Amino acid sequence: MIRALTGFSTRNPWKVIAVWAVLGIFLTMVGQALIYRVTETQTGDFLPAKYDSAAALKIAEEKFGVKPDANAVTLLVARSDGKPLTAADQRRIGAEAKELGRRRVTMPKSDDGPAILQKDYSQTPRINPAMVAPDRSFELLTVALTGNSTDPGLESVFRELRKDATTEFADLGMRTGFTGGLADSVDTADAEKTTSTIAGILTFGLILLLNVLVFRSVLAAILPLLAVVITGGAAAGTVVGAAALTGIKLDTSTPQLINVVLLGIGIDYFLFLLFRFREQLRARPEQHHRAVAAEVTGRVGTAITSAALTIVAAFATLGVASFGQFRVLGPAIAIAVLVMLLASLTLMPALLAAAGRRMFWPSRALKRAPHEGSAGRFGALVARRPLVLVLASVALLGALAAGTVGMRMDYGQSGTPGDTAAATTAAEISRALPAGVSDPTTVYVTADNGGTLTRSGLGALSHALGQVKGVGKVGGTSFAQDRTAARIDLYLTVDPQSQKARDLVSGPVRSTVTAHTPDGTQAHVGGTAAIFTDVADAVDHDLKIVFPVAAALVALILFMLLRSLLAPVILMISVGLGFAATLGASALVFQHVQGKPGVSFTLPLVLFLFVVALGTDYNILISDRIREEMERPGPARAAVARAVRHTAPAIATAGLVLAGSFGSLAVNPAPATQQIGFATALGILLSAFVLSIALVPALAALLGRGIWWPVRPGRSAHRQGPRHDTDAPATEPDRMTVG
Repeated sequence: MIRALTGFSTRNPWKVIAVWAVLGIFLTMVGQALIYRVTETQTGDFLPAKYDSAAALKIAEEKFGVKPDANAVTLLVARSDGKPLTAADQRRIGAEAKELGRRRVTMPKSDDGPAILQKDYSQTPRINPAMVAPDRSFELLTVALTGNSTDPGLESVFRELRKDATTEFADLGMRTGFTGGLADSVDTADAEKTTSTIAGILTFGLILLLNVLVFRSVLAAILPLLAVVITGGAAAGTVVGAAALTGIKLDTSTPQLINVVLLGIGIDYFLFLLFRFREQLRARPEQHHRAVAAEVTGRVGTAITSAALTIVAAFATLGVASFGQFRVLGPAIAIAVLVMLLASLTLMPALLAAAGRRMFWPSRALKRAPHEGSAGRFGALVARRPLVLVLASVALLGALAAGTVGMRMDYGQSGTPGDTAAATTAAEISRALPAGVSDPTTVYVTADNGGTLTRSGLGALSHALGQVKGVGKVGGTSFAQDRTAARIDLYLTVDPQSQKARDLVSGPVRSTVTAHTPDGTQAHVGGTAAIFTDVADAVDHDLKIVFPVAAALVALILFMLLRSLLAPVILMISVGLGFAATLGASALVFQHVQGKPGVSFTLPLVLFLFVVALGTDYNILISDRIREEMERPGPARAAVARAVRHTAPAIATAGLVLAGSFGSLAVNPAPATQQIGFATALGILLSAFVLSIALVPALAALLGRGIWWPVRPGRSAHRQGPRHDTDAPATEPDRMTVG
C-alpha cells in the first residue's frame, strides 16, 4: 500500500501536486469559515453531566436564560475628579446604562478575508447594575455579549461598545474601566499581538535558515514549508468540517495545537525524505531521479507511516477520556496527522520527483563526497564508549526528572498581563470589594416535583453560607420566573481561579450547601472555582486511563514495526525517561523558579502524548536505520556508527525545527499554552539529542544484534549477499551542520 502510493505519486507528480493544491485551498477556506462556529470557550461545558458544576451550568441555562456562549464583562464607572459618587451620580449612571443597553452595537467591517466567511456579531448588549463600592468610589455594571470570545468579530463588537461607553460616560464627567472575561482576552491579545507576530516570523525564519544551512539550496528550504502550509490548511479544514458535521465542539486551543503539530512533523517527514533522497542521488548519479524518488519514498515511507501511526494511536486514546476538552483534542490531532501522513506518501514524493536534482540547486553537494563531520565522529564515539554515553544520558534525565518531586497542578486560567487596562481595573476593584466580586461562585437550588421556592425557605442556607470563612459577601436570592429554581451568589475573598478558592468551594462551601439544603430541594455549586475543582477530578481520572492505554498502543506499533520483543521495551523505557525529565524540568522552571502555583493541569497528559508520540518518531528513524545497517555483514558496533553517521543530521535538524515550532507557543498570552510550548520544545530536544542520537544507539552498541531478539538481523546476510540498497558506499551527508 505504501509503495503503491509513493510509486503512483512519483510517476504522476504534477497531477498529485495539482490535486493537493486545490484541496488545500478549498479546505483552508472551509476551516476559516467554520472555525469559530465549532469551538467552545467555556471550560465547564466540557465536563460530563455527572459533575456538580456541570449540573449548575445546566440549571443556569434552562432556568435563568444564561446562554452557553455568554460573555460577562464588568464595567467600572467612577467620577473623573475622584470624589465619591452621589445619589445624583448613580441616577445618571443608571440612565446611561439603560440607554447603552437599548443601543445596538454594529460589528465594523473587516478586511480579514471575504465577508461571506465572517459571522456578524452585531447585537444589543445586556447591561445591568451590580453594586456600589462601600466607599462609593465607583459603581459596577455587568455587561453581557453573546458569541465566541475568540472570534475577532466579537472582539471588534466589544471594542465598539467600550469606545461608546467611554465617550458617553465621559460626557457625564465619569471615567470607565472594563475587566473580566472578554475584556481580559481582548487586552491580552492587543498587548501580545506584536510578540505573537514576531514569534511566527521567527519560527518560519528558523526553519528556512536551518534548511538553507543544511542543504545550501533554495528549493530544499522553501518547498517543505509550502508543502506543510498546503497540507496544514487541508488538515485543519478536515478537522473543522468533521466537527461541524458531527456537532462536536473543539476547545479554542485545538486549532493552534494542530497547526504547530503539523508544522513540526510535516517538516520532519520532509527532511527525512530529503536527506535520504540526497544520499541516493549521490550514490547513483546514473539513475533517473524519479526512480530514486520512488525507491527512497517507498523505503522511508514505511518508517514515516509507523511514526505517524504512533502519534495517531497515542492521541486517539484521548477519545476514552471523560473530560471533553481532552476527548475532542485527541481525535482532532489524530485526523490531522493522518492527513499529513497521506501528504507524506503522495505530495512530498511528487515534489521530489518533480524537482529531481534541481531540488538541491545551487549546491554542488551531489557532485562531491561528504566529509565525515561531527556526525561521523559522534557515531564513532558511540561505538567506542557506549556504556559511558548510557550512564551520562540516564544521569542527565534522572536529574531533570527529580523536579517532579513536590509538583502541583495549577487549574488557574488568568493570563492577563499586569500592565493592561483590564488588569488595572481589576486591581482597583479588589482594593474595595472581595476578590471574587467580578466572578462569583453561585449556588443553584431547584425544587423537586415541580414545587416552588420562597425567600424565607432559603434563608437558612444563605445565612449558613455567609458564615463560611472565605465568603466575603452573600448576594441576594434570585428566582426563576416559575420560582422552581433560585440562585445565590457568593463573593469569595480569594481569587476565584486560585487553589485557595478551589479548596474553599470543594470543602466548606459544598459541605455547607449539603448540610443546609432544604428538604424537597436539590442544590448545585457553580462558578469558576467549582468548575475547576470538578475538572481536577476528571483529569485525575483520565490520567489513570489514558497513560497506560496510550503506552500499550505505542508499544504494539513498535513491536509490529521492529519485529522484536526487546527493542520496543528499550525504546519505551527511554521515552518514559524523557517524559519524566521534561515534566520535572517544567516543574523546576514554572513552579520552583517562577513561583507559579504549579504546572498547568493539561501539561502532564498533553506532554506525555507529544513526547511519547513525537519523540518516538526519532527513535523509530534511528532504530530502523540501525536495523538496516545491522543486516549488512560486519560488527554490530560498526553498524551503529554508520547509522548514527547517516541519521544524526536528519534527526538534529528535524528536532530543532520541531522544537522551534512548539517554542513559538511560549509567547502565547495563555499560561497553559506557554507551558505546553516550553515543555514540548524541551521534550523534543531531549528526545532528539539525548535519546535518539545518544542513548538508543549506545544501548544498541552494547547489546549488539541481540537487541532485535528473537529475530536477529544480519545472520542471513552472509548467505544472501549484500542488499542492493545498502551496499553502496556510505554517502549520506555526514557533516552535522546544525546543533
